[in-house]
Amino acid sequence: MNPPYSGPSFLPGPPIDRTTWEGWRRWCATRRAFVPAPVLTAEEFALKSPRQQRLYNLHRLATHSSLPIDVTPMSEHVAHAVLARVEDGAFSHKACTRGGIMVNGDGAQGKTETVCEALAVFEETWMALNNYVNPDAMPGTRDLVAPVAYVRCPVKATPISACQRILDFYGEDYKGMRLEDLVRTVKTAIVEHATRALVIDDITRLKLHREADQDVLDLIREMMSMPVTLILVGVGIPTSGLLREGRRDPKTLEWVYQPIKDRGRSPNDHAASQHERRFQIVGLDPFRYTAGMEMAAWMDHLARLEGHLRLLNDTKGMLTGGDMPEYLFNRTGGVVGVLEKLIQHGCRRAIEDKSERLTKELFNQFTVTPGDMPDLDAESGEQPKIPPHKPTPGKKKPKGRNTVFDDGGPAAAGETG
Repeated sequence: MNPPYSGPSFLPGPPIDRTTWEGWRRWCATRRAFVPAPVLTAEEFALKSPRQQRLYNLHRLATHSSLPIDVTPMSEHVAHAVLARVEDGAFSHKACTRGGIMVNGDGAQGKTETVCEALAVFEETWMALNNYVNPDAMPGTRDLVAPVAYVRCPVKATPISACQRILDFYGEDYKGMRLEDLVRTVKTAIVEHATRALVIDDITRLKLHREADQDVLDLIREMMSMPVTLILVGVGIPTSGLLREGRRDPKTLEWVYQPIKDRGRSPNDHAASQHERRFQIVGLDPFRYTAGMEMAAWMDHLARLEGHLRLLNDTKGMLTGGDMPEYLFNRTGGVVGVLEKLIQHGCRRAIEDKSERLTKELFNQFTVTPGDMPDLDAESGEQPKIPPHKPTPGKKKPKGRNTVFDDGGPAAAGETG
C-alpha cells in the first residue's frame, strides 16, 4: 500500500526580512531548511491517490519556486573576495581604517544572495569562536550580538533615512533625533552590537547629482573610520560616481579609472582618491558562451539545474542536450536570475499540460518580463537586460480548471514519452 504523502511541510513560513536583526538571524538559520519534493517516476505518481497527487504537484511547484542558488565560477570569486576582506578586518588588532569592498554587476546576477551567503558563513564561524556572546560586552549584561548588519539603500536617500535604515536593523529607537544624534547612535550601535560587516545593498540608488545623495556618500565614507568592513552592492558602480568614472579594459576585464577632474564640493582631490583606494571592487558577471571553458561552465550550471527539477520524465539532458544550451543562453543572456525564472515558468507549464518535459516549443510559449522581478528598481538600473522574445501560442488549458490542482497527471509512463 502506498504510504500517505506528507505534503504541508513545504508551506512557507512568515516572510523573512533580512533588514532586521531578527530576520537576518532567522534567514541564516533556515536558508537551507527547505526540503524539495522527492523524485518520482510517472509510474510511482500514478499509484498515488488523487489527494496525494495534488499535494505532490504543489510540492513540485514550491521546489521550482525555491531553486537553490548554485555556485558559479563568478559567484565563487566574489564570495571569496568578500569573505577575505571581512575576515582581514575582523581579525585585525590594528586601530586603522578597514578596507571596504564593492560588489558590482547587472540586475538578477545573484549579487545579494552571493554576498549574504558569504557573510552568513562568516557569522557562523565568528559566533562559534566567541561562544555566541559579545566578547566586548560589559560584565553582567547580555548584549544583542550582530556580527553582520544588512540594510538596503532607500530609493531617494538622505543622511537621515540612511541612518534610520541602519538603526532599524538593530531595532534602535530614533524617534525625534536630529541628524548628529542619528549618526552618533549609528556609530554606537555598530560598536556595542559587535558588528564586523555592514552591507549596504542597492548602493547605486545614490545618483550623486542630488546634494542629499552626496551627503549620504560622505556619511558612508565616515563609517570607514570605524572597526567595521563596509560591503556596498550595486549595479554599474564603476560609472555611477561612487568612484571615479571608469571603463572596462576589454583585454584585462579590469576597471580603469579616468584622471581626477572635478570632484564636486570637495576641495581636496587627494582625499577623494584616498576613498577610492580603500575600496576593492569585484564584479559578478553573467555566463559567457564564446570559449571552451566558458561554455563548459554554462553546461555545468545547466546540469546542476537538471538535478533540481521535479518532472515525471527523467530530467537528465532536458537542459543540456542538443542545442538547448545555446537556446537557453540566447533566451537569458547568461543571467542566472532570468534563467531561473524561465525554468520556473517552463516547469509549471509542463506540469499543467502534463507533458512533464521541458522543450524549446514549450519555452517559446512565454517570456520573462520585469514583472517577474518586482523587487528590482527600474530607475536604478537593477532590472536585467532580458533578450527580446515573442511568445508563440501554446496548448490551451481546459476552461474552468486549474490543472496543477486537478487529480493526476500522466497515468502511466507511456503518457509522458
